[in-house]
Amino acid sequence: MTTSNRRVLLAQRPTGLPTPADFRIDEGPVPDPRDGEVLLQILYLSLDPYMRGRMSAAKSYADPVEIGGVMEGGTVARVVRSRHPDFVENDIVLSHSGWQSYAVSNGEGLRKLDPSHAAVSTALGVLGMPGFTAYAGLLTIGRPKPGETVVVAAASGAVGATVGQIARIKGARAVGIAGGADKCAFVRDELGFDAVVDHRAPDFAVQLKAACPDGIDVYFENVGGHVWDVVFPLLNPFARVPVCGLIAQYNDDPAMASGPDRLPGVMRDVLTKSLTVRGFIQREFTDQRPTFYEEVGGWIREGRIKYREDIVVGLDKAPEAFIGLLQGRNFGKLVVQVAT
Repeated sequence: MTTSNRRVLLAQRPTGLPTPADFRIDEGPVPDPRDGEVLLQILYLSLDPYMRGRMSAAKSYADPVEIGGVMEGGTVARVVRSRHPDFVENDIVLSHSGWQSYAVSNGEGLRKLDPSHAAVSTALGVLGMPGFTAYAGLLTIGRPKPGETVVVAAASGAVGATVGQIARIKGARAVGIAGGADKCAFVRDELGFDAVVDHRAPDFAVQLKAACPDGIDVYFENVGGHVWDVVFPLLNPFARVPVCGLIAQYNDDPAMASGPDRLPGVMRDVLTKSLTVRGFIQREFTDQRPTFYEEVGGWIREGRIKYREDIVVGLDKAPEAFIGLLQGRNFGKLVVQVAT
């Protein structure tokens, strides 16, 4: 074990897309656990779009990271020293330790992982928060029925890929939206979606309409922006729209918004089509986690759900990788390997 703890701190609040100057690498001593605590060595760090919101001081569902504070995030860690009765050295745990090499925990919120069941990095992806977001949002709010059309954007990502595959397991038709030929091929050929459309195509709207000849019954929204503009007119009466993210808009400055106010038209269609548009945070459905682990774990073992990880090696690479995530440069669930 090294004697220093490397951390990535928030140096300043970004304006628009974050830049490397918004982060600062810090070196400090490895913390020492007290009675009832464990020292964790971080093995994997999850990078997720919601972290952009934590960099802002704007009002949200969670407190922002303070200037000079460690960037927050989900992690997989190894217990390297324990003074807690429930944990022993070399236990592998899911934690929320943030962008750093080591962390101390009192055990609250830690979940032991069994490396023999699945690669431990999946606890940050398909068997973690992104997978659970897909599972709970789709089945609780989207409620897909056999034969219905389910559309999901960012379909090659951790959430979108899981949404489409679960939709097909439930007998629905899955249509993915992705950016670029490689991602579209992965969604179609590897994940088995019924159709996929490239949102970068100049005739994106025409292609999506052709891929959804009977309209859209469920749209799992995690992008917003121009994708929403194209999807919205295709929503059928009584369509359900779980909203878990708006990555295309995370870097926008609300004070700089311009253009016509389209909200009245959207609300008119919400009314006349009897649409359900429901935002959610995955922690609202915590009671479903045991079923999620059992069902999705089983589907992975059966080969009915596949996943892809985009692993970046080195904590120093986290800022650059995160900026790329917000630009759609990652391919699959983005994870930083901090240690081995």
